[in-house]
Amino acid sequence: MNTALVQVNNPDDVRNVVLIGNAGSGKTSLFEQLLRARVAGYRGEKDDAERLSQLYLASLVTGDVFVNLLDAPGHPDFVGELRAGIRAADAAIFVVSAADGIDGAAQALWEECAEANLPRVIALTKLDAAHSDFDTVVEELKQKFGEGVLPVHVPVGEGAGIHGTVGVLSRRFRDYSGGGEPVLHEGDGSHDDLVELHRGPLIEALIQEAEDDALMDSYLEGTDPGRSYLLDDLMKATAGANLFPVVPVIQSSGLGTDELLSLIEHGFPTPSLHPNPVMVKLNGDEAGPAPSDPSAPLCAQVIRTTTDPFAGRLSMVRIFSGTLRTDDVVHLSGHRSFFLAEEDEAHPDHDNEERIGQIQQAHGTELKPKTSAIAGEIVMLPKLTTAETGDTLSSRDHVVVVGNWKTPQALLPLAIKAATRNDEDKLAGALQRLAVEDATVRLARGASDQLVLWTTGQAHADLLLARLRNRYGVNVEQEPVKIALRETFTAKATALGRHVKQSGGHGQYAVVNIEVEPLERGAGFEFVDKVVGGAVPRQFIPSVEKGAKAQLERGVIAGFPMVDVRVTLYDGKAHSVDSSDMAFQMAAGAALKEAAQVGKNVALLEPLDLVTVAVGEEYMGAVMTDMSGRRGQLLGTDTDGRKVIIKALVPQLELARYAIDLRGIAHGTGSFSRAFHGYELLPANLVEPFTKKA
Repeated sequence: MNTALVQVNNPDDVRNVVLIGNAGSGKTSLFEQLLRARVAGYRGEKDDAERLSQLYLASLVTGDVFVNLLDAPGHPDFVGELRAGIRAADAAIFVVSAADGIDGAAQALWEECAEANLPRVIALTKLDAAHSDFDTVVEELKQKFGEGVLPVHVPVGEGAGIHGTVGVLSRRFRDYSGGGEPVLHEGDGSHDDLVELHRGPLIEALIQEAEDDALMDSYLEGTDPGRSYLLDDLMKATAGANLFPVVPVIQSSGLGTDELLSLIEHGFPTPSLHPNPVMVKLNGDEAGPAPSDPSAPLCAQVIRTTTDPFAGRLSMVRIFSGTLRTDDVVHLSGHRSFFLAEEDEAHPDHDNEERIGQIQQAHGTELKPKTSAIAGEIVMLPKLTTAETGDTLSSRDHVVVVGNWKTPQALLPLAIKAATRNDEDKLAGALQRLAVEDATVRLARGASDQLVLWTTGQAHADLLLARLRNRYGVNVEQEPVKIALRETFTAKATALGRHVKQSGGHGQYAVVNIEVEPLERGAGFEFVDKVVGGAVPRQFIPSVEKGAKAQLERGVIAGFPMVDVRVTLYDGKAHSVDSSDMAFQMAAGAALKEAAQVGKNVALLEPLDLVTVAVGEEYMGAVMTDMSGRRGQLLGTDTDGRKVIIKALVPQLELARYAIDLRGIAHGTGSFSRAFHGYELLPANLVEPFTKKA
């Protein structure tokens, strides 16, 4: 069937499938393999950094089913795109390399799917590689992912000699030995031993998951209920995300392609079988899950956004309910505060109305226009001028929003500055476009007004720099991330500050006597006036306070703001003609500098973050040892399922590369979050480099 002629009229004719697997699993090759099998003339897409780092949409038709096929990035830096793909899809093909087994990265991806309760079929690739064994890997899958992992097709032959598959439910044998299209043979009993090894456990699982009493009776009586009946139960069981069918795949021969496509058509859940997100009205009341009904009010969500300097924005949109038509005016909402219980500074709440221009649908990998799209479809909408990833499109007379998927915290800071004046003029606009396109990007102003781009890892950072350079023509330079240290007094000190100048005409005259003492952490600044007898005229008391505050902002030994001090003005002198507001401000600053020199009692404070690390128990010791090496203060440990939760206070100076380092320590299985905790004294042996810079 030519995809260009497809018009979807029923959500049950759609399958939304995302391919998930870690780098090197053969996921993208399988994506290409599925398209070649059903899209006439398809020659494949170029693999580059952009292609491999973003959610990619294509489509195919198999039987009477229209399939939206999504390829999700396998690199952990792009887990935000993966989660977007999980939101858009109703089921996943989870790709595992039989040659590499189930590593930490694969387990982390599986947990992402499990958290979303996403139905999964496991495609077991690279079975023709040396030392790969189907049954061995299936047992490993069961140990790692649970007893619900069960083969529905098994390979015939071993290693490089695998030449076909046999269906556990259908008993059909597909022969790939001819090198062209596989030849399908009805079960003739020649592979019964292979089938029976897996058939009993699979049917028992179907009985349990589909709660099918008729199948149980048939099974106990020894009668065959028929292929179509079993496939219906397989769809129900798979949709419940408790049974995970396994299909062998060998890319060089195409083995497994037809089996997967048949499973997508007959065994994968339709949009109406997979739960849609819950809708919330603008008053905060829940409105129930979005119904997979083309006649219901519109509810759709922006899954991802791309920007182009010339073409503008292009939004990938999953329609959960209703029908979207060209020229419709829809309500566009972003209300993350409903679901986060606080305002998202990077993406504030907003409401707008947008007119739908052209609706585009994937046909293979090309986009072609259509006039309408119904519940269950995934389409591309050009030029939604205010849409951001995660926003909701709804009918104007039935305005709702749906929650965003969990966005990974950007934890790797990258300090940048424009390379030239011309780049500086373009940088702000380019960064704004990056933030609209990628919800994981966070922009911040750091110490000394340094521009900091927060990223999810080195691959993400490299991609963003490449986009700035190649897409927006902006060159930037990287620089070390500056940490916002603070200064404070550690003991009382008294000092005299003088500002006396005679330069003809009115001079400048002010003398102040102050006492400076430390306060508890977080107390800030306190000014006390203890002047008696008018030694400092009343109109100049605020000038002393203002001058002290200004000097504290500039620091006194290393150029960092000074905090948690009390300044007491207890004496001073003034001149009836030459004293002024500015003179007393200058004298107050001089007095603070003098107080720091007199007692050598000024120290630096460093910021500490509360760091929460989640890792497998086998990596607990390595993580805690590493924390100690970072001057971390261990607060305690806990458990959460199969993870150990470690909490510690760690100086920000030690965390600049932790997003990368933890990945190495925990072999890609660890995650962490960080939140500002407070300031503590910087050890004396680390102070000198900062005072030298001043």
